[in-house]
Amino acid sequence: MNGSLRPLAPTSPYAPRIISISDNSWVHQKVLLIYGQIADPRQHPLDGILTVFHNQDSFPSISWPVCDSHFKALVHLVPGPNRLRFDFTSPKLSSGSTTHSSWLSINYLPLVNSPPLHLVILLGKDSDGTFDAVPERIQREGNGLETAIKKYRMAAYLWQAFTGEQMFRHNFGRRCFRFEEEWQTGTLSCRDEITGHMRNEAKIHVIRTEKTVAELRDVNIAQQYGPATKKDELFKIAKEAVTNYFKPQPGQKRYVSVLLLDSHWDRKHQTITGHAALGSDGGDIKMAIFGSHSLQSYPSSFEDVVGAFSDCTRTDTNYVANDCGEAGSNWEAANIGIGAHLHEVGHLFGCPHQESGIMLRDYVRFNRTFTTREPFSTRTKCPGLRPCLPSDECGWHRLDTLRFRFHPCFRLPSDPPTSSDDSVQVWPVDGKILITAASGVAFMEIYVDGDDLCRSFIEYVNGDSGNSGIPKQVTVTESELRQRLPSDKKIKRIRLEIFSGGLGSHTVHDLSQLKPKHSLVKLPNGQAGYKGSRLGFSQMEGTQSEQVILECAINQKKLLTSIKVYHGYALDGLEFFYEDSTSQLFGKRGGKPGGDEFVLDTRRGEILLGFYVRAGLWIDGIEILTSLGRKSGVFGNAKGGSGHTLIPPRGYSIAGVSGSCGPWVDGFSLIITR
Repeated sequence: MNGSLRPLAPTSPYAPRIISISDNSWVHQKVLLIYGQIADPRQHPLDGILTVFHNQDSFPSISWPVCDSHFKALVHLVPGPNRLRFDFTSPKLSSGSTTHSSWLSINYLPLVNSPPLHLVILLGKDSDGTFDAVPERIQREGNGLETAIKKYRMAAYLWQAFTGEQMFRHNFGRRCFRFEEEWQTGTLSCRDEITGHMRNEAKIHVIRTEKTVAELRDVNIAQQYGPATKKDELFKIAKEAVTNYFKPQPGQKRYVSVLLLDSHWDRKHQTITGHAALGSDGGDIKMAIFGSHSLQSYPSSFEDVVGAFSDCTRTDTNYVANDCGEAGSNWEAANIGIGAHLHEVGHLFGCPHQESGIMLRDYVRFNRTFTTREPFSTRTKCPGLRPCLPSDECGWHRLDTLRFRFHPCFRLPSDPPTSSDDSVQVWPVDGKILITAASGVAFMEIYVDGDDLCRSFIEYVNGDSGNSGIPKQVTVTESELRQRLPSDKKIKRIRLEIFSGGLGSHTVHDLSQLKPKHSLVKLPNGQAGYKGSRLGFSQMEGTQSEQVILECAINQKKLLTSIKVYHGYALDGLEFFYEDSTSQLFGKRGGKPGGDEFVLDTRRGEILLGFYVRAGLWIDGIEILTSLGRKSGVFGNAKGGSGHTLIPPRGYSIAGVSGSCGPWVDGFSLIITR
């Protein structure tokens, strides 16, 4: 836990001590995870019951087990100040029925200006709205749509509580994603349903696809079925249904987690049909999908959480699946279902697989976040851990939390505005590598040949100080990067993934290409010039390398007066015009007849500062940026590819342009000099 926290002063030796959060802290999520201790666990460990009482009875009191003097609890918060009382009782104390109490104040500020995570249940058009469950479960709690909504909502709040605590442990404050909520009969406490008490809770969108249940359960689209021929088809079906439902405008981004309710354990094929575990942050709909085959094991409310993660009932494969052979009991099935779905939500937020944590498979220990003792595991064939301490829990990898720190869904009201330019540029200069980003350089992942997972990285983040706390320019050397690698990998080829504070990224596919023999340009006046990182793939048929050294860069008497851009749906060429009526052409004079000319205000000393480039496989469009802050507007396709701002780092100026040209420009970089 964070060493700066001071446990709340107790009123008796056995009063609960809250360790995970300080009194009067501010949080931004409705469900908060609490960890604490009773007395000194090393001296006289105690078992008992912790009961949480909410201020003004805003939420029913909930009891949580205390194991060996350790406890974990989920706390429901209402907007504004929350005064909470924690009562501990134990039959092991000589005082018997005496209650030992402590108090904690928490301030809850809901996030309303960050995009929400939408929760969706997806059904076939003829679905009866039921999910796989054993007969005893069906009789006790049902397996219909209403039950599915309660269980899915509770699982989502567990994701949120887990993630908020993880972000705090990584020194990023208590920030987390939020849900779209609506005023409805509460389900987070089972007593709300009995009394009909209404609350603002996560909205579950119920969407029906155009596919029948039989089509959704076709084994040829079942992800876990070996011979299946279209394992991505369920994601496409869900994406189409979600897009038709939300109808986002171009450029509007939606973050959507989908539960596939019609998943089904097919005993004949020994596979889960109607299920795929996939997540993607591509396009305007960022989406994660997961099946309902473990849903019966999920808790429906706060009161069910400990029971769900302690239920040793063996999985009956006559009715339900044992997912990947790791869900041999109900509590393990809850881990896999809730945790693996969260893994896909991680992909939705831009996280790749990692070498540890949720984005590996550490969610098989997801229960430890919410309980202090663990049952026997059919997966490991070992007795469970007792007690489960914070150090024993699964977590988000540091690289995941770095992504979350700058993700729009995790923004806090106190965060400074972010730059609209999220691009990253790399400049190999004098044996060093300069990296610049208008929104700041956040972190860098280092890969070597054969690595699928990032095992070394550098971060430039100063705690939770916002984008203002990260540098806009950093310098590294190849030797510094290699020093971070294991000794057996220091001679291998290095690939870099560099991320800005706007979560834009830039890939250096081969670090050796940044060495002087590849990047150094000898200018006509004897000065050294340096090629920056290239945009575009330079793979079009007939493409040829081109380079233009601007005469105004090597002859101060030569005055650049205007730039003409030749373009259609892409960039065809650039022509630089001088005061003496001469010009230099990069590319060709294609596209719009005569091109578009942008004139510099030379009387006010205006000069070319750089370019804003839209690039993908080729150069879609380009905008001219000047020293007076003027912009020409984008010539070409203003929406093609992704945006990149090319401005020389401090102390350098533009010496020319380099790239490749074929039918149109498909490679572009700046040449800079001191």
